[in-house]
Amino acid sequence: MRSSHATLLLIATHVGLLLVFDLAARPWITTALLAVGFTALAGVALGGGRQPGVLDVMVVATLLRVLLMPLPPTLSDDVLRYLWDGKVVANGLNPYALAPEAEELSELRDERWQRMPHREVKAVYPPLALVLFSIAAALPRSLLAWKLLLVAIELGGCALLLRWATDRGIGTRRLALYAWNPLVTLEIAGMGHVDGVGVALVIATVWALDRGARVSGVLAGGAVLAKLVPVVAVPVWWRRAPDAGRFAAGAAVVIALGLLPVWLSIGGPPPGWVQFGMSWEFNGPVYEPLWRVLDVAGVETAVKGGLDRLKLWTGEHDYWNQFYPHVYPKLLAKGLLALGLAGLLWRIWRSRSASTAELTGRTFGAVVLCSATVYPWYLLWTLPWAAVAGHRAWIALSGLILLSYLPQHAAVPLFPAVFPLIWVPFALLLARGGTWSTR
Repeated sequence: MRSSHATLLLIATHVGLLLVFDLAARPWITTALLAVGFTALAGVALGGGRQPGVLDVMVVATLLRVLLMPLPPTLSDDVLRYLWDGKVVANGLNPYALAPEAEELSELRDERWQRMPHREVKAVYPPLALVLFSIAAALPRSLLAWKLLLVAIELGGCALLLRWATDRGIGTRRLALYAWNPLVTLEIAGMGHVDGVGVALVIATVWALDRGARVSGVLAGGAVLAKLVPVVAVPVWWRRAPDAGRFAAGAAVVIALGLLPVWLSIGGPPPGWVQFGMSWEFNGPVYEPLWRVLDVAGVETAVKGGLDRLKLWTGEHDYWNQFYPHVYPKLLAKGLLALGLAGLLWRIWRSRSASTAELTGRTFGAVVLCSATVYPWYLLWTLPWAAVAGHRAWIALSGLILLSYLPQHAAVPLFPAVFPLIWVPFALLLARGGTWSTR
C-alpha cells in the first residue's frame, strides 16, 4: 500500500469514528475502525512513495485531532472529573481537601457531577493540571474549551518532537507513528486525557536537555506538576543534564512551588494520591498474573507465619499485628513490582552510552510494565520515544491496548479473555528484540 493511500484510509477511519460518535455504545464497531486505523498507520510507516514532509505530518495530525474533538468522552469519564476539580478551584475551594460528595460543594453540583464516578475520592491530579482544568471550567462550553487547550499544547509537543527528530535525520514516517497514531488522537482529542500536557512537557524537556538549554529543569518540574509519573524520569534526566546543578535546582524549585502549598493546605500528602496508589488496579501486564500466582502459592499464609515468628522472637505483638491487614496477594504483588521497578530504574540511571531519548523511553516503558494499572492512555508516555526508535513491540502495543476497553463496554472479561490478546503478542515481539535507540 502506498503511503498516500494509507494516509487517506487513516483519515477515513477517523471520519468513521466521528460518525459512530458514542464509541462506548458501539464497542465492536469502534474496535474494528481502530484496527483499520492501525493497519493504515502501518501502511504509512512501511509503504512506498515519498516521505511525508514535516508540514504534511503536522497538517494531517491536526486534521485527525480536529475530527475527533466533537466525540463525547464515553470510553473514559476522566474529563468529567477534570472539569469538576477545575470548577472547585475556580470557585476558590480546595479539591485536595474536599471530595466531590462533600456537602460544602453541594451548590456546585451539576449534570456532570451526577455522571461522575468515585465521588468519594479527593483530587488525584497535580497543581498544574488543576490550573488548566480551572481555566477550561471557567470558560463557556468548558468541555470543548478543555479539548482545544489540550490539543493545542499536545500539538506543540508534536511539532517540537518533529523538529528534534528531523535534526537527527530521523525520517518523518517514524514520526507519523506518534503524530498520526489512533491511540494518541483518540485519547487526547477524543477522550481529553490530561496526559497529553505531560507528554508535551516531557518532549520539551528532552529537547532542552539535548540542546543544553537552561530551562530543562523547569520543564521537567512542569511535567511532574501536570501528572506525577514523570517524577521517575527526573533522576535520569539530571544525570544527563550538561549542568546537573542548574537542572536539579530548576526542577526542585518548580516542584516545590507547586506541591508545598498543597501539602501545607491539608497537612500532608493528598489523600486522593494515596488512595489511587493503593486501590486502583487494572490490566497490569505483570501484576495481573503475579498476584494470582501468589494467591495460588499460598504466599499470604507464609508471610503471616513469618510475622507470627517475629512476634515470638521480639515479644512485640502489637507492633507486628499492624501488618496483618496489609498481607494479601494483591498488595504483596504491588510491593514486589515496586522493588522490580526500583531495580530497573537503577539500571537505567547507571547507563552511560544511551541517549536521553532512549533512557526516557526505557524509563516510561519500565513504569508501564511494573504498574498495577495500565489504561490505554498510559501508553502515551512511551509512544514518542517508541516512534522515533521504531520500536515495533511498543508501537504494536499502542494498538493492542485499546482492546482493554472491551471489558467495560462489551462485557468481555479482562482476565483471561482480553488480557492475553493484548500482552502475549507484545511479549513475543519484545522477546524477538527491539531497542529504544534512535541512532
